[in-house]
Amino acid sequence: MCDTCGCGDPSRPHAHTHGDGHVHEHAHESGGAAAGSAHGRTVSIEADVRARNDAIAAATRRTLKERGIAAINLISSPGSGKTTLLERTIGALKREIAFAVVEGDQQTDRDAARIAACGVPVVQINTVSSCHLDARQVSHAIEDLPLEKARVLLIENVGNLVCPASFDLGEDFKAVLLSVAEGDDKPLKYPLAFHVAQVMVLTKIDLLPHVDFDVEKCAAYAKRVNPAIRVIKTSCRGEGDLGGWLDFVRNLAAGSP
Repeated sequence: MCDTCGCGDPSRPHAHTHGDGHVHEHAHESGGAAAGSAHGRTVSIEADVRARNDAIAAATRRTLKERGIAAINLISSPGSGKTTLLERTIGALKREIAFAVVEGDQQTDRDAARIAACGVPVVQINTVSSCHLDARQVSHAIEDLPLEKARVLLIENVGNLVCPASFDLGEDFKAVLLSVAEGDDKPLKYPLAFHVAQVMVLTKIDLLPHVDFDVEKCAAYAKRVNPAIRVIKTSCRGEGDLGGWLDFVRNLAAGSP
C-alpha cells in the first residue's frame, strides 16, 4: 500500500502501450500490507516497498547515465498542462535532441497517442488505482523504448501533487508544474512536491490577466519550502513563451542544466 496516501499497491500490475492502442500487461510482486496487519508490521512492509523502489530507481539512474540519457520527472495536479508542454517541447527541440517519453495515467492511452503523434517513442503506463508511478514500472517501461539515440527521457507522472513527490523513479531532475489557474499558495499547501523539485514551471501564464494569481508571491512561497528551486514561466498558447524551459532542457541534454 502506498504509505503516502493509502492508495493501491504501487507494485500492482500495470499496462502500457506504444501509442498504437495495443496494451501490454506486466505483473509485479506485491509489496502492500495485508488488511488487518499490525501497525508495526504495516510500517515495516511499507519501508520495504520504499527500499526496493529506491534500489530499482538507483539502478535505472545508473543505466541511463551509462547511456548518456538525462531524465526529467514531471509532477503536477491534473490539468496543469504537462502533456501540452511535452508536445511543445518535442516540437521545438526534436531536431536538436532525441527524446523518449514515459506517460503515466490511471486509465487510457490518450496522452501517449498525443506524444506518438509528435514522432517520438513513447510508452504508456496505466496505474489503475494507484496515484503515482513507481521505479519498477518505469524500469520495465524503458526496456520497451528504443533508447540507442535518446538523450532526454521525459517522464510524465500521474496527475497528483502528493504521492508522486515521494517516489524516486531514477530521474535526474523533478520538475513540478503549477498552472496559474490553481492558486499561488500551492507550494505551502503541498510542500513536499516543491521541496523535492529542482524546478517549478509556472504554466498558462497567458491567463494571468484573468485569474487572481501573484507570481512573485508564489515564487516566494516555493523558495520558502525550497530555497534552491528555479522558477520558469511558460505559456503554450499561440506562439507561447517557452524560452526559459527550452533552454533548461537543452542544457540538461548537454549535461549542464
